Amino acid sequence: MKQNVDMLHGSLADKILLYALPLAATGILEQLFNAADIAVVGNFVGKEAMAAVGSNTAIIGLLVNLFMGVSLGTNVVIAHAVGRKDKSQIHRAVHTSIIFALVSGVCLTMIGEIFAPMILKMTSVPADVFDMSVLYLRVYLLGIPVILLYNFESAIFRGQGNTRTPLLALAGSGVINVLLNLFFVVVLKRTVDGVAMATVLSNLLSSIFLFFRLLHSKEDVRIRLEEFHLDKDVLKRVLQIGVPSGIQGAMFAIANIIIQSAINSLGATVMAASSAAFNLEIFAFYVMNSFGQTCTTFTGQNYGAGNLPRCRKTFFRCLLLGVLFTAIAVAVILGFGHQLLAIFNKNEKVVEVGYVRLLYIFFAYIFSIQYEIGSGYLRGFGISFLPALISLVSVCGVRIFWIMTIFSKYPTFTTIMIVYPVSLGLSGIAVMLTIIFMKPSKRMSKKNAEGSAVS
Repeated sequence: MKQNVDMLHGSLADKILLYALPLAATGILEQLFNAADIAVVGNFVGKEAMAAVGSNTAIIGLLVNLFMGVSLGTNVVIAHAVGRKDKSQIHRAVHTSIIFALVSGVCLTMIGEIFAPMILKMTSVPADVFDMSVLYLRVYLLGIPVILLYNFESAIFRGQGNTRTPLLALAGSGVINVLLNLFFVVVLKRTVDGVAMATVLSNLLSSIFLFFRLLHSKEDVRIRLEEFHLDKDVLKRVLQIGVPSGIQGAMFAIANIIIQSAINSLGATVMAASSAAFNLEIFAFYVMNSFGQTCTTFTGQNYGAGNLPRCRKTFFRCLLLGVLFTAIAVAVILGFGHQLLAIFNKNEKVVEVGYVRLLYIFFAYIFSIQYEIGSGYLRGFGISFLPALISLVSVCGVRIFWIMTIFSKYPTFTTIMIVYPVSLGLSGIAVMLTIIFMKPSKRMSKKNAEGSAVS
């Protein structure tokens, strides 16, 4: 069966689904790594261990999302090159991206290991879970190089139209992750370090799998060992698109660290409840986000091919299908919310508070889907600075202001949750207005498109 989706010809809706649904499934499997960690420690170690793992969610999100955003630069550069049928740039982008992923991953691990305790202290992790939180983060950081490698490898496949191969990699490593969780915790009697090591090893396997698939691929994205070098022009273009996207993701993560700090101040029960709810709501987010990433790649390839009307059609199809499938995911999670939350922890108070979080977050998705798909559309043209600026002001700025003012006066869990629909509402409206008034498909000149081929 052909792995690459032809984004340049024929109908759009069916091809969008062929690309987006495996992408959503891949994101969900990635989240199952962390969900399995929390479920295992919650049931076999205790509430404090569960809170320790959950307290790292926002920090890990900041580290990983920054470079996941940068990997979108690889996705867009390869998508543009595919649209132009520029095999030379595809080859250079593949090798440059893999080198960058490994080097930056090692640097990030070293920095994180040094500052791990300081970072956790800044997020007000309670004393009774602090040592376990540090232990989990230190072990997890050892796997950052292979986590980044997997994400850049996935971006290479996706830029050409293949989301099934990254899904296959995660499916295998996901099963291994769950088995290793049980082995380390139940058999070897480890705590949070055991589930962190399971996550590291499973990510290592998925990144190795994708590397060998690229090494033996017959497509243009094939790795050739003798061609490994950093191409400065390609790296510059990847970073021009990817760094603002990474900053955009980091803004969300920074804001979430501030929010996590406020949640931590409310005690271990609220921390555990919020962590459990997050590991459910994120499944619906990955469904929504998959259509945003799909919009980026479809728009990128058709922009590279000079087919601007098809770019506009892509945006509206992705928005319509994204709303439909996200609504289905939300309905399923809310319908079985209490039972699903109990998988992580059977404490009635944990389940009750967790369900409150689900209600507020999913209401905010009304605006979030506009932001995700709208940002994806703009990135497809290589416009990534404006979405990053919007996230800085309307997401990060609003959430920090809210926690420092409103929450400090009314320190309740509900007060924290209200900031999600407020901030995402502003960001969604801002992105849609940007698309309406800037009309990026019309302002992009042929000269600018050709410039991306050589810059």
